[in-house]
Amino acid sequence: MDADRLVAVKKKYQRQDAATVALINDLKKEADKFLDMKPVSVMDKTINPPSGNKHDYMSQAPYFWYDSSKPNGLPYIRRDGQRNPEIYKITDRTYLGNLDNATRTLGLAWYFTGDEKYAAKASTLLRTWFLNNETKMNPHLEYGQGIPGINTGRGIGIIETVSLTGIVDAEGLLQGSRSWKAEDHKGVQDWYAKYLDWLLNSKYGKDEAAAKNNHGTWYNVQVVDFALFTGDKQKAKQLAEESKKRIDSQIGSDGKMQLELDRTNGLGYSSMNLRGWFDMATLADELGVNLWTYTNKDNAGIRTALDWLVPYAVGEKPWIFDQITPYNKNQIYSTLLRAASEYKDPKYTDYANKIDADVNEVMTDLLYKTQE
Repeated sequence: MDADRLVAVKKKYQRQDAATVALINDLKKEADKFLDMKPVSVMDKTINPPSGNKHDYMSQAPYFWYDSSKPNGLPYIRRDGQRNPEIYKITDRTYLGNLDNATRTLGLAWYFTGDEKYAAKASTLLRTWFLNNETKMNPHLEYGQGIPGINTGRGIGIIETVSLTGIVDAEGLLQGSRSWKAEDHKGVQDWYAKYLDWLLNSKYGKDEAAAKNNHGTWYNVQVVDFALFTGDKQKAKQLAEESKKRIDSQIGSDGKMQLELDRTNGLGYSSMNLRGWFDMATLADELGVNLWTYTNKDNAGIRTALDWLVPYAVGEKPWIFDQITPYNKNQIYSTLLRAASEYKDPKYTDYANKIDADVNEVMTDLLYKTQE
């Protein structure tokens, strides 16, 4: 989240701008729903990780299935794009996503209204996941996206902690409230520093850093975000500069991201990768690194990729690659509004308005549609 935008929205709210007031009232309704939310924790899962320690995050690979040709179904076999419902028996991934959504919503509600009840609830949720000895997550992902019969974890699982980037924003919003203390901030910062060290130096972290597709993009988003949050600006800038190499390899001269198109849900994965690049470019701005207009040897960059993808994502053109599950246009909505703001081009707003009726993106609208 961009601090200058937040300040501008708050000023409009304080002077009772009608559109802004309406959006913040919607935000408050969403935040109110979270006031009764039971704090979530890695301790809630009913399955023990291989370590035997429930404080260790654990998840199962989503696209691997029981092999009925084998007596015990093992090892599981891959069906790309077909999500195995078994994965939801392990609650860590779902609960981390819920924590992200709840704390960002509550944090924004506190920031705009000053109502301490929102900060108090968000603080309780964060302490439960990160700080309380009985319930906190250990800062590593050794058991992310394990495949039954093959392994207990993979670097690929690291994409699941993208939710931690949103939680960084939520934590920042809470600073200044009575409910979130300096020691809380320091405790969460220390947790992120340990996780960042694991991401940069563990085998699985290095595996994910080497990923060439969206996994590599989102790895970069995380390590840059966490380096900024923990105060290592030099490391953050180095990593932001290195991310240019991914634009060099991922985006073709026409804007196609071929590694995403090779998947069975090419439209969804292309949209997901672009969201990662927009987050990456936003973070890089903080470090004096311009990814918005950077282009590779084929004169292509993230805007080239967006312009190629948009007609398909909004339904102007029929999709000509694989997409075996229904595509949700929400996946491109926030990217379009961010593009309109960054590139000062109203065509992206026009595209977003074509799908506006189908989305409920209060936070996106607050940050990008209320700007003058």
